[in-house]
Amino acid sequence: MSPARRFDSVAVTPSWLGVMVLSWLLLAFEVSARELPDFTELVENNAAAVVNISTVRHRQETQRPRSRDEELNDFFERFFPPEGSRPAPFQRPRSLGSGFVLDSDGYILTNNHVVEDADEIIVRFIDRRELVAELIGSDPRSDLALIKVAADDLPFVRLGNSDQLKVGEWVLAIGAPFGFDYSVTAGIVSAKGRSLPTELNENYVPFIQTDVAINPGNSGGPLFNLSGEVIGINSQIYSNSGGFMGVSFAIPINIAMEVAEQLKSNGRVARGWLGVVIQEVSRDLAESFGLERPHGALVSRVLDGSPGEQGGIKEGDIITAFNGQAIDLSSELPHLVGRAKADSEATLDVVREGKKIKIRLNVGELPDRGEAQEIGRIGGADEAPSRLGLTVAPLEEVDLERLGIDSGVRIVSAVGAAAEAGVREGDVITKLDNRDVGSPEQFAEVAAQLQPGRSVAVLVIRGQNPLFLPLRVPD
Repeated sequence: MSPARRFDSVAVTPSWLGVMVLSWLLLAFEVSARELPDFTELVENNAAAVVNISTVRHRQETQRPRSRDEELNDFFERFFPPEGSRPAPFQRPRSLGSGFVLDSDGYILTNNHVVEDADEIIVRFIDRRELVAELIGSDPRSDLALIKVAADDLPFVRLGNSDQLKVGEWVLAIGAPFGFDYSVTAGIVSAKGRSLPTELNENYVPFIQTDVAINPGNSGGPLFNLSGEVIGINSQIYSNSGGFMGVSFAIPINIAMEVAEQLKSNGRVARGWLGVVIQEVSRDLAESFGLERPHGALVSRVLDGSPGEQGGIKEGDIITAFNGQAIDLSSELPHLVGRAKADSEATLDVVREGKKIKIRLNVGELPDRGEAQEIGRIGGADEAPSRLGLTVAPLEEVDLERLGIDSGVRIVSAVGAAAEAGVREGDVITKLDNRDVGSPEQFAEVAAQLQPGRSVAVLVIRGQNPLFLPLRVPD
C-alpha cells in the first residue's frame, strides 16, 4: 500500500505534511512577533531625560533598622510598621528614586517620598553629571515634588494625555530599580482610576494600574506610551515583600501637571473641598435609601461651617454626579472635587429620601490636615436592649462637643441584628432610618415604627468617623 494519504483529493506524504505544519507555525510566530511593539527607538529618544535622584540627611534622626534594599526607597517603609529603632548619624547619599526633566530650564518632577526630609538633593544624569537640586515645592497628598537644577539646554520628555489612556495599552517605564540606572521594563495598563487612600483616608489621585515591573528606585520615574509621551509617574507597588508582585501604580500625568504648575507658581497646592465625609453605597444601603442599584457617594457627615453645609448638603444624601460627571464609586468624588478650583461653583446631582435633586454650591479650599479626637464614654444606659438588639444611653454635652454633633445616643451593648450589622459597643447613633435620634426615648420611638424585614440605614460615629450601616429589622 502506498504511504500517501488522501486529504481533499490531494495526495500528501507524511514528510510533506510535517513541512507544511512547520511552515504554518513559523508564519504564525512571525506574524505574532510583528504585532509586539519595538521599544528601542522610544528608549533611545527619552533615556537622557530620565534622572537618578539621591538625598543626603545631615541631622540626627530615629528610624528602624533597614536592609540594603529598603534604603533604596523610603516610600515602601510606609507599608511596613517599624520593628525597632536606632539613632542614625550623618547619612551618605542614598539612591532613593527616579525623576524626569520637564523642560530645558531644569525643572524635574519626582515623588514626594523620594525627596521628603532631605537636606540635600543630588540629581545624576545619563552622562554621569551630578547636580544639586533645589526643592521648589512638594505635595504629600499626591506624593509629588518639583525640583530644579541650574543647567541649560537639558533634554526633556514630551507629555501625553492620560485621560486618553486605554486599558490594555502598552506602556514602558524607565528608572533605577535597586540603583540600576536606566533600566527599562514594559507591560500593559491593567486598570484606570484605582483608589488608594492614604493613612489619613485621603484619596485625591485616580491611579493608573499596570503590570510593568516596578521596584524600589523606580519611584518618580516616567511611564511612557508607545508614542514616546509620558502619561504617568510610577509611584507605588502592591507588595507583601517590598518587591514587584505584578501590580504597580502610576499617577496620571494630567493630575501631576496640575500639581506641578501650582508648585511652580505658589510652592503649594490648593484643592477643592466640600467638607463632607462619604462612604460606599452597598447593596443593602441602596435598598435602604430607595436606590435601584448601588452607586454614588453616601454622605455620612457634613462638617460645621463647611461649603457642603452652606450649600445645603445633608447627612444621608447620596451624591450621584459632580459637575455632570457621574459617580459610580464613592472614591471617584474626591478625585473630582480635589481638581475643582476653590471658590468655583459646582453642581451636584443628589438623591435625598428617594428623590433626585440638584444642589449648586461654591467649592471651598481643602484645609490642612487635622488630628482626630476620641470620644469619651458615660453611663446611664437603658436596662434592656431594643428589638434591634441595641442598648443605648444618653450623651452628655461634653461628648456632643467632642464629636461636633447636636444629638445622638451611645451604644452600651449590641447583640442580635445590630451586631450582625456591625454596630459596636461605644458607637454613637445619630440617625436611624434617616431620622434624627437625640435621646434613648426618641430612639425607642423610631425603632418601634420600623417595619419587620426591612433594611434600614443606621448612622453611627465610631471614634471620630461617621459611618452608615445597613441593619435588617428582625421579624
